[in-house]
Amino acid sequence: MNKVYPDAAAALADIVHDGQTIAVGGFGLCGIPEALIGALRDTNARELTAISNNAGVDGFGLGQLLTTRQIKKMISSYVGENKEFERQYLAGELELEFTPQGTLAEKLRAGGAGIPAFFTKTGVGTIVAEGKEIREFDGHNYVMERSLVSDVSLVKAWKADKSGNLIYRKTARNFNPNVAMAGKITVAEVEVLVEVGELDPDEIHTPGIFVHRIVVNAQPEKRIEQRTTRPAE
Repeated sequence: MNKVYPDAAAALADIVHDGQTIAVGGFGLCGIPEALIGALRDTNARELTAISNNAGVDGFGLGQLLTTRQIKKMISSYVGENKEFERQYLAGELELEFTPQGTLAEKLRAGGAGIPAFFTKTGVGTIVAEGKEIREFDGHNYVMERSLVSDVSLVKAWKADKSGNLIYRKTARNFNPNVAMAGKITVAEVEVLVEVGELDPDEIHTPGIFVHRIVVNAQPEKRIEQRTTRPAE
């Protein structure tokens, strides 16, 4: 089975449709699949539910899909640094399922492991727990969280072999392994592609069984977020 596609557009052409749930790896702008996000925007798929720790920034990352109004709902844990996100949410144009960061990671991991739900202390007594089952264990209350499975997952890795075994580089690993596991179809954007057998098995972070398609983007932008609070003196 050939998992390698010539470009991001070709990798998404026949699997992305209106109304899908799309999970995207990354933390801020670190470890985001830049080319795949751009190709997702170009599919013009609408009414998408996006699962991602962040919503990108204005004009880059998932922020591009907010600009084009392709996302109807975000499931995320941090939504700052994006003025268009704020505008759409406050105007009632965008749904938000706000999820604590560790809970979001576990919802994806559990979904990929075939676990439908789990209990956690995080969020008990807050709006996060509203409408959810609360159960007591050993004298403490826990909230039940449903796991997440996406129709399509988009991840970014540093290196892969042609079977889809992935190695992430340092902090760019972040949410990517869990997002890869949670996808019914997972597409990986990588910087380096090697032949099967060239990777040390002990260095592989995501086994190829979770990866269905591979795209090479050898020179991503790798933008860095910067926050300015006052003019430089």
